[in-house]
Amino acid sequence: MSRRRTTPLVLAGLLLVLGLGSAGQAHAVGYRYWSFWDLTGGQWTYATQGPSTARPSDGDVQGFRFAVSEDSQHATKPRGATGFASICARTPAQQGKKRVALVIDFGTSTDAPSGETPPSPRTACARVPSDATSAEALASVAEPLRYDTNALLCAIAAYPRTGCGEPVSTASRPQPDAIGSGPSVGLLAGAAAVAALAGAAIWQARRRRS
Repeated sequence: MSRRRTTPLVLAGLLLVLGLGSAGQAHAVGYRYWSFWDLTGGQWTYATQGPSTARPSDGDVQGFRFAVSEDSQHATKPRGATGFASICARTPAQQGKKRVALVIDFGTSTDAPSGETPPSPRTACARVPSDATSAEALASVAEPLRYDTNALLCAIAAYPRTGCGEPVSTASRPQPDAIGSGPSVGLLAGAAAVAALAGAAIWQARRRRS
């Protein structure tokens, strides 16, 4: 009698664990795109404007990184040198112009579209008119650029050849924050629920027998 009443409760707990696990996987979707960054206080910060509207000042450092990211909070930052003095050392100042140091990171093979190999990261010093946008600064050193109909930056220096912000499943991709971190909170909570349900069922069975 006690076994028949215990089993459905434990089974419900197991289904809860499986449900939590599958729900986490269902939302594991990212987007393959070029992210845009500003160097502020020596740290990369996700830009609050797009490159077509942002107007950097002389001496600014901006970065572009191609990667698969879920959103701006989890976007991958550019790699490589970031110092304005070193990037623009060979580009002297000029009247009526401004210099913008650019860090262009084409990403890794893991994030590359099928059949494409990312070029090595590089830096460039764009010397452009004082009212130029970040997009114009980028175009002066890394053409050809490609945009979609919504002005989303799709390619820098013709990379990648195709695609633009397409969704990509991240379920099978290694996540830096997940490596070695153990079970997820959802799974731990589910396991606790199973233990609680099983304990309650056993207590009820013993009470009935007594």
